[in-house]
Amino acid sequence: MNRARVLWQRVPAPVVDIILVAVTAVDVWLNLWDATRTDVALAALGCAALAFRRRFPLGVFLLTLPVAVTQPVAVAPLVALFTLAERCRNRRLLAGCVALAAVASSVPWPAAFTEVGRTMTLIDFVYSLATAVVPVLFGQLLQAHRDLARRLVEIEEAREYERSLHAQAVLARERAQLAREMHDVVAHQVSLIAVRAGALQVAAGDADAKEAARTIRSLSVTTLDELRTMVTLLRASGGNATELTPQPTLADLHKLLESSGTHADLKGELPPTVGTPAQRALYRTVQEALTNARKHAPGATAHVELWQDGDDVGVTVTNSPPTRPSLSLPGSRQGLVGLRERADILHGTLESGPTAEGGYRVRLRIPLSAD
Repeated sequence: MNRARVLWQRVPAPVVDIILVAVTAVDVWLNLWDATRTDVALAALGCAALAFRRRFPLGVFLLTLPVAVTQPVAVAPLVALFTLAERCRNRRLLAGCVALAAVASSVPWPAAFTEVGRTMTLIDFVYSLATAVVPVLFGQLLQAHRDLARRLVEIEEAREYERSLHAQAVLARERAQLAREMHDVVAHQVSLIAVRAGALQVAAGDADAKEAARTIRSLSVTTLDELRTMVTLLRASGGNATELTPQPTLADLHKLLESSGTHADLKGELPPTVGTPAQRALYRTVQEALTNARKHAPGATAHVELWQDGDDVGVTVTNSPPTRPSLSLPGSRQGLVGLRERADILHGTLESGPTAEGGYRVRLRIPLSAD
């Protein structure tokens, strides 16, 4: 039965309407063989009106009533009643239409109100009433089935939303726990490293040792600031009242250069139409390039240039050769890898490598419309 219903639902609605009009026309043609031209015209109008039963169910039902008057059991009014019951939620209107269809089917045509005729009319009315109730019940059943299916979909969507909220709550708790661990353990250890490095810088007598201690302290302080920013973000996403830290944009480049610990200058500017993701990528590129210059090229100067080339924008960071030996610091090279991944996401390119003068250059190019 389910398979037959699925197949029937796949039939286009106009095809179904044409079939119903044809069936009711055959029904009228078989039963009105001795009718007048007026009866035939009214019956034809009622059958043709079934093509519009989906848009005007009540009007089509009223147009099919002459068919019910001229023949005992007509298919057209039953189809119209079914369509009306399938779409209407007014029970009083449906009850009135059932009574009207029963009266139209039971009224003698032509009228003959003899004593026997009245009795037969009453019997016909009861029979017609029972006949008219059947399509209404089927229509209401189909309407209830659709309402139930819609309600089940809404319940499933609500459950899916609740599952999503639960997953987000679990993730928020895990982030809050991770933030506490980073604050209580990692940040504390990095703070101790910075303090110890500062003490070593003061107590050391060798210039190289002082420089190494200064570098360790500087890196520790920078790492501590980044850890605090990460803790703030994790706590914010964990559901606490702390608000998310605004993501950096091109307007923050001057502040970045001033706090980079490297002699750097900024040239060029970009149009205000550069999207936020592109601005963030440009900022992170400059940040990573200056960090690498500070770590691997002590005493070097850096030049940051913002530029636009047609539909592309970008930034080039070039640092000069180091003026003093660099310390052997551990590095995972994940910074440049992350920048390349960010560039790929924005459909851009990242180029990096040493210069002919012994320095290093990082160049990012991304579309102006990157979003």
